[in-house]
Amino acid sequence: MQSIFLKEVNAFFSSLIGYIVVGVFLVITGLILFVFPDTSLLNVNYASLGPLFEIGPMVFLFLIPAVTMRSFAEEYQSGTIELLATRPITSLQIILGKYLACIVLVLFALIPTLLYYYTVYQLGSPVGNIDGGAVLGSYIGLFFLAAAYVAIGLFASSLSNNQIVAFLLATFLAFFLYYGFDFLSRLPGLVGKVDDVVQMFGIDYHYRSISRGLIDSRDIVYFLSVIALFLGLTLFSMERRKW
Repeated sequence: MQSIFLKEVNAFFSSLIGYIVVGVFLVITGLILFVFPDTSLLNVNYASLGPLFEIGPMVFLFLIPAVTMRSFAEEYQSGTIELLATRPITSLQIILGKYLACIVLVLFALIPTLLYYYTVYQLGSPVGNIDGGAVLGSYIGLFFLAAAYVAIGLFASSLSNNQIVAFLLATFLAFFLYYGFDFLSRLPGLVGKVDDVVQMFGIDYHYRSISRGLIDSRDIVYFLSVIALFLGLTLFSMERRKW
């Protein structure tokens, strides 16, 4: 698994993929936080990183599938998956190696945003007048959300030899899990009956719950369950190809 992990990390940062993903994420969030007048922190009367955590899920919705689309689709297309299958390594180790490598790339994108927190911290009146608990919870929520997106992206990549198809499928699945259940809960037949239950199946519900600064074990269990589900489906997809 370690060799797969190092291979994937090296592939990200020996090409433009890793730098483009990190750069695009930082540029978009930087423009939203400090340049665009409607969302700029310089135009509000309180210190908050709310816009970062509101736009983060939408930015990751496209960037993470762009990272994961090559994970298995490229291996299938080039035939290198057959070489991996002949080595003393299990399918689960291959999946986990690729998964952890994508998680590292996500961390590299998130760590520089701590500079935004420092900036807002210093701009507060008085200095440090910012809800640190809510910011920490939002970072944790954003990380778990990205981890779930990565698992979804790997599953989509394992289903197709075409990277574009894998990208579109991953984007659709991530979009549906994030927004779909909230939309379904607003259907006339569900409002006032089971709308709250339907919302609880969506990522958005649990992401916003963690972002309030209260780390609820139910939210953590939800994200871990989504990650485990899609990694399990990825494993099943790989084994099905072997059969």
